[in-house]
Amino acid sequence: MAKVFITGIAGGFGRPTALALLAKGHDVAGSVRSRAGHNAATVAELEAPGARIVEMDVTDRASTEAGVAQAIAALGGLDVLFNNAGIGSYGIQELMSPEDMTRVFDVNVTGVQRVMRAALPHMRAQGRGTVLYSSSLIGRIATPFYGTYSASKWALEAIVECYRTELSGFGIESCILEPGAMPTAFFDGMVAPNDPDRETGYGDFAKVPAMSAAGLAQMLEATPDQRPERIAEAVVALLDVPFGEKPFRTVVDHTGVGPEIERYNDVLHDVTRTVLTNFGIERMLDLNA
Repeated sequence: MAKVFITGIAGGFGRPTALALLAKGHDVAGSVRSRAGHNAATVAELEAPGARIVEMDVTDRASTEAGVAQAIAALGGLDVLFNNAGIGSYGIQELMSPEDMTRVFDVNVTGVQRVMRAALPHMRAQGRGTVLYSSSLIGRIATPFYGTYSASKWALEAIVECYRTELSGFGIESCILEPGAMPTAFFDGMVAPNDPDRETGYGDFAKVPAMSAAGLAQMLEATPDQRPERIAEAVVALLDVPFGEKPFRTVVDHTGVGPEIERYNDVLHDVTRTVLTNFGIERMLDLNA
């Protein structure tokens, strides 16, 4: 059984994943920004079956370094890191302030980098590890009104492509999960633009994002298989795959979009290997544990 650390453990994907891993006998620790407030009930629910919870803010370097160290100490090691903490955004792209864009990137991209810098020395020293990343289908394609969020997940995908090659020689495998939209509290905490003066320039089109969001909510309500527990199932399944044989990308979607993203991923994987082969470094794509 693995020693697993999940960032954002109280969130829509983190909670069911932690509970599923605990049920399978894995040793789990996770981070929350605060144990109090709206997280209190979830923290209690997770601690009851044995999860270790640490307070950690991925937007703060000192907090991240301390939190990762506490998690490793509580677990007595670290086999699997799940970079799951994230924040969403939604709205007409021009209306999104640079400050709001920075906030999203600070969690979804730079936050991951802070966690990696805190955890990787331990994994490299032991010569083995598995790192999972929570991305999105719209980290592969862009759809209207999700520009800032998509850009952050595109950036995440890019740095993970690099981590995959740069860490393979140290026995560290990389896996990206790409879920479609799912009904979680994630939507309640989305960063939304607040620029009424500029919004007037869009006229009636300014009403479209709300209409689109309502349509998505209806679609999710009509698609009961599209639920956060699918992420938990995917993570459990990945950890059951022998070390070194896990797929780099796993699409988790039941809306019909997933197969198109898988087709896109297959092509990109082939292109990536061809390009790296031309440079004579294709072996960096393969785990060398």
